[in-house]
Amino acid sequence: MDLRQLQQFVAVADTLNFRAAAERLHMTQPPLSVSIRKLEEEIGAELFVRSTHRVRLTTAGEAALTDARAALFHAEEVARVARSTAHGFSGGLRVGFVGSAKNILLPRLLPAFQKQYPDIVLKFSELTNAELIDSLEQNHLDVGIVRVPLSRRSDIRYITVERDHFVVALPVRHRLAAKEGVSLDDLRDEPFIDYTTSGLPGLHALTSILFEEAKFSPRVTQEAVQVQTVLFLVESGFGWALVPSSSSKRAGAGVRFRPLVPAALRPAIGLAVAYNPTFAGVTVQRFCELAESLAQ
Repeated sequence: MDLRQLQQFVAVADTLNFRAAAERLHMTQPPLSVSIRKLEEEIGAELFVRSTHRVRLTTAGEAALTDARAALFHAEEVARVARSTAHGFSGGLRVGFVGSAKNILLPRLLPAFQKQYPDIVLKFSELTNAELIDSLEQNHLDVGIVRVPLSRRSDIRYITVERDHFVVALPVRHRLAAKEGVSLDDLRDEPFIDYTTSGLPGLHALTSILFEEAKFSPRVTQEAVQVQTVLFLVESGFGWALVPSSSSKRAGAGVRFRPLVPAALRPAIGLAVAYNPTFAGVTVQRFCELAESLAQ
């Protein structure tokens, strides 16, 4: 029994006329009659009562008709889903992101992607930059929203979609909170909240390079693995920090953000959509294209 035989059976059942069914199927009547006979032999029961003037379904035929229609529907659905997935319009996408991506990028990107590709199921993981790179390399994620520049060499590729820079984060009642711009000299004796090398190696490396070039030695008193944790510590009065300016969108009222002066001390940082070219499919391509279009 195959789908072709089921299609022929349904056509005869719909028309109750072998000639009309043959015309619908674009075939002649004799081969259709032979095919239905073979189907009945395979099933072991007659599906139609045939007479000179009419054709009608047997009880077995009526019972088989419902399942035949369902089988044809599911076969078409399998083909539709396969085609849709192959063209990147359905399926699943494993998306990882750093916490700061929730500030601006993801609130714009995710609703737009869901609207354009409603049949793609997204599964999210919030990870550190280092964990995202590892997960992409090991094919545990399809795409990752990572902070760039990356802290180590990797074969993953990325498209920068959000450019940013460091600002100084201070407690709201800090003596420098009202200044138009804050220099490192202003902060020389102040307690500094740094990023851990394990949790945020990229941001840690960038701040270290910035301090080295400025010949500045911060008084590190706290370390944190997430930007939001750094901001919490700043708001709680434990010190100052250098944070991406985009993080100010989600900060508490107890934090003030001031430009770091001079401007030459502000290294370029940003967010990128990263993927592993070894495993990337059409769905990943569509996600990257949409993210890039929103960044323009």
